Amino acid sequence: MIRWLDEALWDYETAMILHREKRYNAAAFYAHQSAEKAVKALLYHVNEAPWGHSVRVLFERYFRGRALDVNQELLSYARELDRHYIPSRYPNVHPSGTPHQAYDEKTSMNALEAAKKIIDYVRGKVSYE
Repeated sequence: MIRWLDEALWDYETAMILHREKRYNAAAFYAHQSAEKAVKALLYHVNEAPWGHSVRVLFERYFRGRALDVNQELLSYARELDRHYIPSRYPNVHPSGTPHQAYDEKTSMNALEAAKKIIDYVRGKVSYE
């Protein structure tokens, strides 16, 4: 579980580097990866197998499995990040051009902010004990 959270933090730092270097599509993808791995750490923490790549679906599984009220703010961040899983990488998803042409600083920053909120939530639930 801690390995997943460590890798989530590593991916978040990678996303920040990519953003700084104006590789906005790659930054958005790594932001997604960081949140996905963070939520998978959360699921491992509660002894649940974390299958899939949708941050939203992983969070929903966590909330349902704990009989917790679904945190709509976190699901909103998760939806933002799920939008970048495929389009940030594949040219044929866009009507024209490439992913690196389709992404801009604001889009990248929104993804980074969403990932940070999710990682912060997970860090509050998962300890390094």
